[in-house]
Amino acid sequence: MLLLGAILLAIFVLPSPWGLVAIVAAGLTHVAESLVLLRWSRRRRSVSGVEALVGQTAVVSTPTQVRVAGELWEATSEEPLVSGEEVEVTGVDGLTLLVSQRIRAPR
Repeated sequence: MLLLGAILLAIFVLPSPWGLVAIVAAGLTHVAESLVLLRWSRRRRSVSGVEALVGQTAVVSTPTQVRVAGELWEATSEEPLVSGEEVEVTGVDGLTLLVSQRIRAPR
């Protein structure tokens, strides 16, 4: 409805050739803007699945399980896992997360 009003205003308020020029320019601007936004939205693929967990921080729940993003996952580590400790997800093996101890920076 608003678009129709703008077109009618451009036709009847602006002098003879300028109304049509304004409508064509607005249409071309709209198409160009849509193409730019479409290209921008496709430039990056979203990461999903267990691969998205790599690099995340997890909290050890049990010696064989960690909690990442509110979900409980089976986990293995080269070092023993201690409940409550923060670890980093370094990889995925099936549905088991490979984790390693986080190195904390000195304060």
